Amino acid sequence: MPWQLVVLVQGLQAQVSAKYLAQIIVMGVQVVGRAFARALRQEFAGNRAAADARGRAGHQSAAASNLSGLSLQEAQQILNVSKLSPEEIQKNYEHLFKVNDKSVGGSFYLQSKVVRARERLQEELRIQAQEDREKERMPKT
Repeated sequence: MPWQLVVLVQGLQAQVSAKYLAQIIVMGVQVVGRAFARALRQEFAGNRAAADARGRAGHQSAAASNLSGLSLQEAQQILNVSKLSPEEIQKNYEHLFKVNDKSVGGSFYLQSKVVRARERLQEELRIQAQEDREKERMPKT
């Protein structure tokens, strides 16, 4: 009988160990699931805030950001301009384009970012000019 008791105790220990292991796995999955759900909620909230900000900036401006792949703020940062001045944009563009020329050891990637930033800012200037023209056409009441 003693060997049967030993086998019974070992079997119980294995069942208890398996039970605890299963509980640990379930708890781990729950923790990871909660963290994932929280991250998703934060991501959705961030996307909603960005969409609201784009909505305030105007539909055409948001469309231009989507087409160029750069937001207005990114383009301004790349070309280091604070206000939309065609002269300042062109001056900074020319300087950064020359500095990043591959023949002088620059980066083609950075040079292409400079080009895209200038295109995005020029598009924004065009949108603003169009909006100004539309406001002038509106009858004043």
